[in-house]
Amino acid sequence: MLTSTRGLLAASTMSLAVSGALLASPAMAQDTEIPGEIEVSGNVALVTDYRFRGVSLSAGDPAVQGGIDINHASGFYVGTWGSSIDGGALYGEMELDLYGGWSGDVAEGVTVDVGVLYYAYPANDFGPAEYYEPYASVSTQLGPLNAKLGVAYAPDQESLGDADNLYVFTDFEAGIPTTPLTLTAHLGYTEGALGPDVLAGGTDDSGFDYAVGVSATVLGGIGLGVQYIGVDGASVDGLTDDAVVGTLSFSF
Repeated sequence: MLTSTRGLLAASTMSLAVSGALLASPAMAQDTEIPGEIEVSGNVALVTDYRFRGVSLSAGDPAVQGGIDINHASGFYVGTWGSSIDGGALYGEMELDLYGGWSGDVAEGVTVDVGVLYYAYPANDFGPAEYYEPYASVSTQLGPLNAKLGVAYAPDQESLGDADNLYVFTDFEAGIPTTPLTLTAHLGYTEGALGPDVLAGGTDDSGFDYAVGVSATVLGGIGLGVQYIGVDGASVDGLTDDAVVGTLSFSF
């Protein structure tokens, strides 16, 4: 569901860290069953840096994150995810994401996830900041690797300077046999209003982001992770320079 997608979009760029969202983006939540074929899951995390598609949104400082997902047996889901940020007057000190979509198998071993994500900034006090972004991904197993190919497209919006943004990404993960460890890798490409250099205050509207890491779930719902994250096409100390990001999370 999107919890892991968000972990991948935000944490692996946006902090793959025991997610992903990977990839929220942000979280490998355990499911709690309640009547009506509905499952509720949640997660909280402390990351040493909140990286969104390779760019720090916490100015290189630690961030507190968490989310809740509601999933139906039909595959439809809704959820919310939030993180502390250092966004100045435009974005404030908090990002709050709202999303909904559908995820399910469309063929043997092939899973599709489609939905819409809305980025909100409750502490914003200067100009329009919120925007929405439809997304889609397909996942399958390639030998020992779980592979995902995804795309997110934000159409022209006032908060994006009346411009659009395209983000294409791929994620891989593989468990190490007889250990609780999972290896992860991510590569993304942005073109438009949310390019790495633009997010860091520059003008180049395209660029790659990448991440490699390892994560583990211990003692039930406790997750530990570390990632090496970087971007190509932008260079701002503390925002886009390569970084090692650690995550401590708890899922319930």
